Amino acid sequence: MTALCPSTVDELGAAIAETAATHPRLLITGNGTAEGWGAPARPADATVDTTGLTGVIRYSPADMTIAVRAGTPLAIVQQVVREHGQRVALDPARAAQDATVGGLLATADAGPLRTSHGSLRDLVIGTTVVLADGTTARSGGHVIKNVAGYDLAKLFHGSLGTLGVVAEVVLRLHPAPRAVTTVRVPASAEHGFQVATHLVTSGVEAAALEWCAGPDDRLLVRLEGTPDGVADRVREVSADGATVLTDDEACEEWSAVAATAVGEPGDTVVRFGALPAAGPAALGKIRAFADDLGLGVTISSSVPAGVHTVRVHGGAARAHSHLLAALHDDHHANVTVLRRDGLHTSSAWGPPPSAIRVMRAVKHRFDPTCRFGAGRFDGWLDDEKGLS
Repeated sequence: MTALCPSTVDELGAAIAETAATHPRLLITGNGTAEGWGAPARPADATVDTTGLTGVIRYSPADMTIAVRAGTPLAIVQQVVREHGQRVALDPARAAQDATVGGLLATADAGPLRTSHGSLRDLVIGTTVVLADGTTARSGGHVIKNVAGYDLAKLFHGSLGTLGVVAEVVLRLHPAPRAVTTVRVPASAEHGFQVATHLVTSGVEAAALEWCAGPDDRLLVRLEGTPDGVADRVREVSADGATVLTDDEACEEWSAVAATAVGEPGDTVVRFGALPAAGPAALGKIRAFADDLGLGVTISSSVPAGVHTVRVHGGAARAHSHLLAALHDDHHANVTVLRRDGLHTSSAWGPPPSAIRVMRAVKHRFDPTCRFGAGRFDGWLDDEKGLS
């Protein structure tokens, strides 16, 4: 298969424009950390390899912004800004696998810090993309308050490479915390969600509130800030059975959260959204259904955000598919497959969302000839028959 390997925006635009007739179907690739997301892509005529689009374009520590090419791994960006006591407040599990900034935007991926800082929807202030005819489009800029033009970042957030190629991204930065402490609270889903809700409403500003299900159900409370401020909040969080973790213990716990999102060969990993109040019932139903099917499940839930990640392991592939179908029945379009090699079927999406007409209209506007990512939203975007 032909591979287009640009290293600049101009090269990217020229490569896409020049291959419109000879290579009508394109598949955007990066470091390959999200190949299992969504439905499998259909065969393409060429790949657009973004790993050559790397490096920092502009970094302004005083303005707390950084512009990077989209093929730059997030881990590299974090290294650059760490020298100035700053960070990108994003901690997806795939960052440890060298996931790129563009790939993270295209998959809408985030980690436990979504509780306090949101996702890339909230951190991207400028975007440059290249469309199906080679046209370059830009929105936003290098200033946090700059909101001129269409917000391409929000349109491309979670698009799985079906609208165009993200070429450059401008990110807002935050100060790196001087102190970080994690408190572990043994808790069932119902109790853990109650504790997390209480902490939010009482004004305890936790950087992350992650309820985890596995051999031991527990709520992880990550507190960040100044040493004195963190110490004060630790005292507010402490309750019967709560444990203030050492750095090594905390690292082990948060590594387990990341492992749930990544999974292992043969697993199915699914992420879904639900109202926070509905979380305990939804998770209880999943665990009971998995038991009936002879499946093991590990769960990580960002409680205030209502985002739940479920790793399914063991059992038969057909049982994995039954569990996914049950999630589709209960949570409809709010379900995304992050790893599908454990599934009996390649079908990753449930019933189309109520906004499917808008989704198809956006696809038609940005990619009218369906050059990008055919099959990734199989059943929602009918790539083979057009978008009528």
